[in-house]
Order: sequence, then C-alpha cells, then structure tokens
Amino acid sequence: AAPRPAHGCGSGALLGRFGVLLQALLALCAFSTLMLKRFKEPKAERRPWRIWFYDTSKQAIGALFIHFANVFLSDLTEEDPCSLYLINFILDATLGMLLIWLGVKVVSWIVQHKKYTYLVFGEYGDPPQAAAWIGQCILYLLIMVFEKTVISLVLLIPGWTKLQQILLGYIPNPQLELVLVMFVVPFIVNAIMFWVVDSLIMRKYKQKDTLDINGSTETPRARRTEESQVLLSPDMDFDQSESDQDVSGLWGTNQKMKQPSYQVVI
Repeated sequence: AAPRPAHGCGSGALLGRFGVLLQALLALCAFSTLMLKRFKEPKAERRPWRIWFYDTSKQAIGALFIHFANVFLSDLTEEDPCSLYLINFILDATLGMLLIWLGVKVVSWIVQHKKYTYLVFGEYGDPPQAAAWIGQCILYLLIMVFEKTVISLVLLIPGWTKLQQILLGYIPNPQLELVLVMFVVPFIVNAIMFWVVDSLIMRKYKQKDTLDINGSTETPRARRTEESQVLLSPDMDFDQSESDQDVSGLWGTNQKMKQPSYQVVI
C-alpha cells in the first residue's frame, strides 16, 4: 500500500468518535435552517407541522444517503479521505444540485402527465396521507441515486488526484481538517441546498384570487373596483319614500320663495 502523507485524515477518521460527533452536530445545525425557513414563510401560507415534516423528511433521507455514500467512497482509496470527501461534497453542491433540479422537474412532469396526484411533490391529500409521503420519498431517493451515480462517474475522470493533493495540503492538523471538511463547509453549503431544494419540492401555495361570498366567486380586483364605484356613486340605499318627501319638501320651499308676498291695506 502506498504510504499516507504526513498531513490529512487517517483511514476511518470520518467514522471515528470525533467524526461522528461532528456529523451529528452538522445534521442538527443544517436541519435547523429548514425550521427557520418555515417560520420565515407568510402566516397565511405557513405549512402545518405535519406537512413540514413530510416535506423536509424527504431531504433528510436524501441527504443521509448522499452523506454515507460519500463516506464510503472516501475510504475506498489510500488517498486522504477528508480531501476525497470534500471533492465529493463540492461536486454534489454544484453539478449535483443541477442534477437534482433536473430530476425533480422530469419526475414532476411525468407524474402530472400520468395524473398520479399523490406523487406530486408536496401534495399529500386532504387529510394528508402517509402513503403519498412514502411514494414521494421513494421518488426523491431515486433522484439522489441518479445524482450520486453521475457524480461517481465524473470522479473517474483523471486529474482529480492532483486537486485532492493540494486541496487541504496546507492544513497540517488532521483534527482541524476534519472540522473543516465535516462541519464548517458542509454546514454552509447544506444550509443553502436545503433551502433551495425545499422550495422545489414543497407545495406551491398560490395567492387566493377568489373569495366565496354567498356562493359566488369574486376577484379582489373586481371587489376593489366595485367598492370604488360605490364610494364614488350617490347613495342609492336610502328609502325611496323618504327621498320623495325630501324632494317635495325642497320643491315646496322653492315655490314659497318664488311666490310674491302681498300686504292687504284696509
């Protein structure tokens, strides 16, 4: 076996006690961004906790698959596993993100074309059905398998070894390298990826353009137009008899003002 360099992680460092602790901390911090995203949603469109769990758990399953696949691939060679894990992670966050977006779009188009309602990402029925969530998890996991397969084929291209040698070669401390590779960089990138992917697979809540009033639908624009017309037009809701009395009263007053006054002198 080729000798390992003096710097870098040793074999099995990613699954050591310190590495597992960093991974657990990473998972906690990264998925807290999804909770923050839920609270940033408008109150009228904020997902219930059950729907939020259904949406985010798909990402959790996909992220765990990608993570353990990267850990497994990083220990296959005699190279520095931290550097190889970082290369895998960078490719997942760049080219892999594009593949995930493409996979979600293609799967969504096929599902809508075949009219599989419960397999539309973010749609779980009313009330929400666990079967729909399971089906969507399987579809999303298949997208992750497709993405990781393409990334693994890209890594077979010659030239990655040189990049791997210089990527973290300036860090002599293996513990510091492990912190950067397993926590700092993944946390920043995963927070962005989770936010973007959650927006892709969540239900798109459209603005409610119609309001049901006494069984009829009325758009907000039409309602505002009608209100403005009512405000600008004379009040037509008062009693007709009262209006006739007021008009006759005004007419009588005008007649009295027009009639000449006479004084009788005896």
